[in-house]
Amino acid sequence: MKRALASEGALPDSAATSRPVEVSVVIPCLNEANSLAYCLDKAMGAFRKAGLSGEVVVADNGSTDGSIQIAEEHGARVLRVSERGYGAALRAGIAAARGPFIIMGDADDSYDFTDVPRFVEKLREGFDVVMGNRFRGGIKPGAMPSLHKYFGNPSLTAMLNLFFQAGIGDSYCGMRGFTRALYDRLDVRSSGMEFALEMIIKSAQIGARITEIPIILWPDKRGRAPHLRSFRDGWRSLRFMLLYAPNWLFFLPGASLMAVGLAIVFWLLPGPRTISPRVTLDIHTMIFGVIFTLLGAQILSIGAFAKVFSYAERFDRGTVSLKRVLRRVTLETGLLLGGVLFLAGLAGCAWVTWQWAASGFGPLHEVRQVLFWSMWLFLGVQVIFASFFLSMLGISRGTYIGDYDLK
Repeated sequence: MKRALASEGALPDSAATSRPVEVSVVIPCLNEANSLAYCLDKAMGAFRKAGLSGEVVVADNGSTDGSIQIAEEHGARVLRVSERGYGAALRAGIAAARGPFIIMGDADDSYDFTDVPRFVEKLREGFDVVMGNRFRGGIKPGAMPSLHKYFGNPSLTAMLNLFFQAGIGDSYCGMRGFTRALYDRLDVRSSGMEFALEMIIKSAQIGARITEIPIILWPDKRGRAPHLRSFRDGWRSLRFMLLYAPNWLFFLPGASLMAVGLAIVFWLLPGPRTISPRVTLDIHTMIFGVIFTLLGAQILSIGAFAKVFSYAERFDRGTVSLKRVLRRVTLETGLLLGGVLFLAGLAGCAWVTWQWAASGFGPLHEVRQVLFWSMWLFLGVQVIFASFFLSMLGISRGTYIGDYDLK
């Protein structure tokens, strides 16, 4: 990698033999001189005690406090990573790792690297991802802020499981293991803290075997302010999950809004509705129903664009249903549907206009009919142009729209 320069340190005894490396421990580092040595010694000791052929790769993100020298002195292989970010450091470190099993963990000694053999054991059993779970293993006093412990992490984990059916209990645990074979399939791109979420989201999307083991979270030894910012990074995590879940971000609210709008329109089409002696819903409420319907259709259109884009950019790995839909819903299908809606609306509006003209263009009493037929006319126009844009998006991204094959 051009942006990562390797510096060889003294390797542990197991790596110095002719045995190939089985497990690589990857540690991202940025000014962790106070704690890094503890992590390295624990990892090296775990290799020796369990008889593992292992290596430790420290992906340094620009340390200026002597962390690089400490890593080399304690037997790690150091990669200097110029691109800043937690995810960028991990991506470079994992790319340089030699083992088929990879364990990642933070350099602040909050995770116990003597647990490495436990992760390896699960990976040997055939699991693709082995997550640490701090809530099952234990969180020592002072190791995690109360806001993260009782609100932030549980909320983000619950949303991750709801959106992607990941089935895990600690989405942001920084110590986890995975196979090289799985990682090479995931195409993880995040350079920041979202790396942890992206890995789990994509693993869940392709049906990877994920399990958890309880681990203990200890108070860190960093001796400086944490890189994490609670509200900023919490929002970034929520935003990231929503961008990977267009069904929840677009389709659910769009479909709900459109359904409510159509229900209001059809309910009020015959005439006013009396809710109580003092409340009667009339034409003004029907106008809102039309607006809700059109707005819901617009959100659904954006959701369709996002779905194709997320597939083409390899955000969405659950592509079987998308392929089936795109093979059935071609440009011509969209144009036909939009044309039918447009012509029906146009015919309805023409009929109302003819009746109005026949009455000498006096007071217009068919306002409900105007709203009803205009709504279908507008929906038809929207479907037609959305179909064209969806086709253009698919062609430019190499996906299947009309006569084009999915790549």
